[in-house]
Amino acid sequence: MRHPVLAGIDGSAHSSAAADWAAREAALRGVPLRLIHASPPLPGSAVPAPAVDRLRHMGERMLQRAVTDLSDRYPDLDLRGEHADDTPASALLEAARAAGLLVVGTRGTGGFDGLAVGSVALRMAMAAPCPVVLVPPGHAQVFGEGAHTARGAARVVVGFNAHHPVGEVADFAFAAAEARGADLRVIQAWALPADSVSPRTLAVTEEDRATWEDQEALQLSDALRAWQEKYPRVTVRPDVMLLHPAEALLNTSGGAELLVVGRRTDARAVEGRMGPITHAVLHHARCPVAVVAHTR
Repeated sequence: MRHPVLAGIDGSAHSSAAADWAAREAALRGVPLRLIHASPPLPGSAVPAPAVDRLRHMGERMLQRAVTDLSDRYPDLDLRGEHADDTPASALLEAARAAGLLVVGTRGTGGFDGLAVGSVALRMAMAAPCPVVLVPPGHAQVFGEGAHTARGAARVVVGFNAHHPVGEVADFAFAAAEARGADLRVIQAWALPADSVSPRTLAVTEEDRATWEDQEALQLSDALRAWQEKYPRVTVRPDVMLLHPAEALLNTSGGAELLVVGRRTDARAVEGRMGPITHAVLHHARCPVAVVAHTR
């Protein structure tokens, strides 16, 4: 993929972490990095022109500092900064049309203490036309160490449904693991059949539970075969869990370098949409989360 990596910055610590993560990702992929800073026009005509110019100048200086800092740390990276006279969400969505990946902090300068995911980050995850990675603070220098990371030391996690495999999500996760020499942990969450926990059934035997779990594991193995053949260098670690999907994914996020989930697109939803599992993961995961759109 030769499309650039795109990152939004606003001067916050969260966006700085995202920009650094994006720089490492762009260097790993061998593609350019674009930094976008947006400052929408101030409302009304009563705002003095010098104040408008001063705010724009401050934004441009902040953007240039970010470009200089990343250029110093990643001297071989093709990097440029762009200023947009638009709202952050609109500017990023427009720029993402030509990007291979959009990276944002989980929140920006707005919001309040304790807010897990800000409005712009959530909008990007719901509506961006390319995959989106949301980076929490403290994860800027963990992922993508390249030659300094031993093969298998890093770990990518992906949520997978063997009954309805999603190619876009699986391809993204396998490619991410392959690029980093990382293991790929594939999480298949499952539940007991409804009739096994009816009011007339007081208990499920261990034998029955083991049988159902074996069936899930076999179906997962069969569903993954095509991707294992496509990405033979990736070490796959299937994990079948008798848990709610969101709980299963969140339990693995603490030790992961990247967690990959899907988002079904809906042409009828102008602002995009997101299912409850992905929504829960974004608000509670303890690692960067990639959201990959798919059509089914």
